[in-house]
Amino acid sequence: MSTAKNRKVQAEALQGEDALAHAPLMLDIAGIQLDANDRRRLQHPLTGGLILFSRNFQSREQLTALTSEVKALRPDLLIAVDHEGGRVQRFRSDGFTHLPSMRSLGERWMSDAMQAVSAATAAGCVLASELRACGVDFSFAPVLDLDHGASSVIGDRSFHRDPRVVALLAKSVAHGMLLAGMHSCGKHFPGHGFVKADSHLDVPVDKRSLKAILADDAKPFEWLALDLAAVMPAHVIYPKVDSRPAGFSARWLQDILRERLGFAGAIFSDDLGMQGARVLDGQAISYTQAALAALDAGCDMLLLCNLSTLDQGRTLDDTMQGLMEALPSGAWTPRLESEARRAALLPQTAPLTWSELMHDPTYHLALQKLG
Repeated sequence: MSTAKNRKVQAEALQGEDALAHAPLMLDIAGIQLDANDRRRLQHPLTGGLILFSRNFQSREQLTALTSEVKALRPDLLIAVDHEGGRVQRFRSDGFTHLPSMRSLGERWMSDAMQAVSAATAAGCVLASELRACGVDFSFAPVLDLDHGASSVIGDRSFHRDPRVVALLAKSVAHGMLLAGMHSCGKHFPGHGFVKADSHLDVPVDKRSLKAILADDAKPFEWLALDLAAVMPAHVIYPKVDSRPAGFSARWLQDILRERLGFAGAIFSDDLGMQGARVLDGQAISYTQAALAALDAGCDMLLLCNLSTLDQGRTLDDTMQGLMEALPSGAWTPRLESEARRAALLPQTAPLTWSELMHDPTYHLALQKLG
């Protein structure tokens, strides 16, 4: 399609008011500062968020400058990161506290349940306080997957095998995050811990029945339906429930998560670049097809990670263009309620600066209890 025709398609797509009412994409950037392509993509009307990685961090000063520039471009943009603790913690130096793995909190539970609850609250508070002091709005935590002992990708990211312990410790982490003004995201619905395959590299299949899953792995999501602001589904196929991965399944996201479990918060797709998201109904699919399938299933926000580093971001641009071209045909329809859920994840209070945080008694108490 010619450049002139591209612009015409975009102009037509954006004429309707509803087309501007939903910004479903969360994108990444390649480096430690914005370039011209980053600025262009972040100002695109379909962009609602930015996800950061370790490659985007050099120092606290640099990170704060980066997030400030992003907010100057788009004050409404949701800046997020995967910062759980343990081996999934993107920022680890220049003052950031090394957070414990979730499994270590579960191990504390076995010796002193109340001390573990206190430490989990402290972990959430420290996590969120430090991120917010550097301009980061949101972290994809806590993990609600059960530790069945089979999944290498989950492993020590899980609190425990017992869903009751997982739910209570995750609730404590979420409470600690909220103390610092940050919302939480439970993942990976309805549970990734039972399967051995890594959905980053493969398409995991969990052959259990719906009854078995709802009675075990999905229990923390049911119990925390009022506590979580967001949920991320797994790129796992549960063939006795649906032939599609949970993140592409209206059965899982609408019939079960929304209707049966009553969850009313935001639903994020997991990274659409993962291998588990690149196959649908047995066929390889493009990023645009994956995005459309996730939106159709009921996702409010779509994660497109690590695409800015490939071919100077051409795949990312192609995907954004594909979604724009799909608007006039009605292949997807922007949803006001989805945009409201995204906006609700933005912090409602001003963050402390790092200097202010270093003198904050709540933060210091949390550090002591994290111990």
